[in-house]
Amino acid sequence: MTDKSGVTYQSGMHFMGELEGVQIPLDAKAAVGGQGLGAAPKGLVLTALAGCTAMDVISILKKMRVEPLSFAVDVEGDLTEEHPRVYSEIRLHYRFKGDVPLEKAQKVVDLSQERYCGVSAMLGKTAKIVSKIEIEA
Repeated sequence: MTDKSGVTYQSGMHFMGELEGVQIPLDAKAAVGGQGLGAAPKGLVLTALAGCTAMDVISILKKMRVEPLSFAVDVEGDLTEEHPRVYSEIRLHYRFKGDVPLEKAQKVVDLSQERYCGVSAMLGKTAKIVSKIEIEA
């Protein structure tokens, strides 16, 4: 299995990314010449992590016949001071709403982080990944 992606220069620090037919506008932050015309590439790494683990979690919960009323994953990462600036710690906040037993939520999060989420496996080689679970009835 091979994934393919690419970017095409637009102007300034703005590029148009393409992944499997989906257009993704990219731009640098204003501090380094960006104009806010797209997402910063490094931030998209965090989005990829959140999406990967969220898909795992919801898929496994459905197999357990547990359906939350709503579910979201928030993520933030701390960058090192020296270049190349990489994430040293990443914090995932899993937010469930509805009748989701904490034990099951913890089990599916652990399965995602330890077994299924490839983005987590890659980032875990350079960053500490910390998870927090919140369940609102």
